[in-house]
Amino acid sequence: MVANHSQGSDTNSSSVSRRTFVKAAGASGAAVGLAGCIYGDDGDGDEVVISMGAQTIEDVEGAMPDLLRENGLDDDISLRFSSQSDDSGDQRDTYMQLLESGEAEPDLMMVDTGWTNVLIERGHLANLSEELDDDTLDLIDSDYFDAFTETARDPDGDLFALPLFPDYAVMFYNKDYARDAGYDDSDFDDWSTNPMTWSEWAEVTEEIVEASDAEFGLATQWDIYEGTACCTWNEVMTSWGGAYFGGIDNLAGPVGDRPVTVDEEEFIEGLRMMYTFAASEEDENTHPDYPTGIASDSITSWTEEGAREPFSSGDAAMLRNWPYTVPLTLDPDNEEYPFESADDLGAMPIPYAVEEGEGAYPGTGGTTSAQGGWHIALNPNSERKEEALEVMRAMTEDDFNLGMLDVIAWLPPKPALFDADEATDPDAVGEIANYMDTLRVAGEGAMPRPVTEQWPSQVDIIAEQVNQSVAGDKSPEDAAADLQTALEDSESV
Repeated sequence: MVANHSQGSDTNSSSVSRRTFVKAAGASGAAVGLAGCIYGDDGDGDEVVISMGAQTIEDVEGAMPDLLRENGLDDDISLRFSSQSDDSGDQRDTYMQLLESGEAEPDLMMVDTGWTNVLIERGHLANLSEELDDDTLDLIDSDYFDAFTETARDPDGDLFALPLFPDYAVMFYNKDYARDAGYDDSDFDDWSTNPMTWSEWAEVTEEIVEASDAEFGLATQWDIYEGTACCTWNEVMTSWGGAYFGGIDNLAGPVGDRPVTVDEEEFIEGLRMMYTFAASEEDENTHPDYPTGIASDSITSWTEEGAREPFSSGDAAMLRNWPYTVPLTLDPDNEEYPFESADDLGAMPIPYAVEEGEGAYPGTGGTTSAQGGWHIALNPNSERKEEALEVMRAMTEDDFNLGMLDVIAWLPPKPALFDADEATDPDAVGEIANYMDTLRVAGEGAMPRPVTEQWPSQVDIIAEQVNQSVAGDKSPEDAAADLQTALEDSESV
């Protein structure tokens, strides 16, 4: 599934909203297994190798090569996909090993906005400000989302990756199940752009489960992996007014000179709510204001696809996930439980606990989507740089961006395309067009993850503690206290 000042935790000390920050600073074994088919006129080993997650390859390999050729890539340039782990942190670690050892392949790499800066700081990526032609660089400067592009730049402003697509999470729901509970299209229209509080959402979800064939309410991602720290918990924590390091102003550091603010009421109450949702009955750690049993207790072992599958099969009423859910879930050929169109699949912004701007720290409160997204980076050791740059140039074409919106719901990296008639026309880009208003609200409430050299090592620390709390293996207070100590230690290294 994304990516960045004054000190302190006083909400009155900064007027920087989350939306302003996102706009200004960031909408933010080493062997590679080569997967499957070669796309082009030959397979003599001269193909451009593009590396991405295995699931992503499965989703795009049928359409991306044709879209690239339709948008200017020479037929003589062959392509090959290189399969990586679907876990973002695993991909980062593999790329670092490959690049540090000077490997020439892959030529191009999909890189997460959350750790692109780590590769840049370590000198692992080719400088596109020196490699790409001026026309392409001017296009990126003028037409792309500034904040999203900033996550691919170094402090001097040089570009080290091509922005591919921003990503914002929403709460999907089963409209048929909601209709069973008495809700109708007028409710769905309201839900699509007006965020609920967590209390309102919990009440609605309970009603839907009781009235429908849903086995439980919420499917989400809470495994011990990067997605929990950067995204699902980041969203809940921020919606409660909490923060890892004193708010949005400190996401980029300075490490060792910023507060660690996890052993606080907002953090603990957010954990308590999530534990309550997954708990089978009330106990000393559940939250008195929220019902138990709304979420499956399996969420602590789920990543994106693990959570999507019970929703798409009809077991769950609600699903927190990324836009790629739309084309994969709206499948008329799924005989077990078909979601055929937007009449079956609804979406709403992520719920919130406190109003935007009323959290304990700058940039917190209100509906919150983790700011995600991916770029394409060039291996500086590539032996096919010119051909790889041609692939990048084709990826900057509007029709390529709109084509990928249709294929796999990759949101356009250009604001003009986000608002274009084609992007909201199902006949042009498919069913994702029906969800652009909700995604726009999600983008306005986006929260980047921290972007420092320490963040990759802090991810597992955070994910483990919040996972243990929601699993019931540790109280919210103990998890917050232990995490406070661990993060303070990591900040002092």
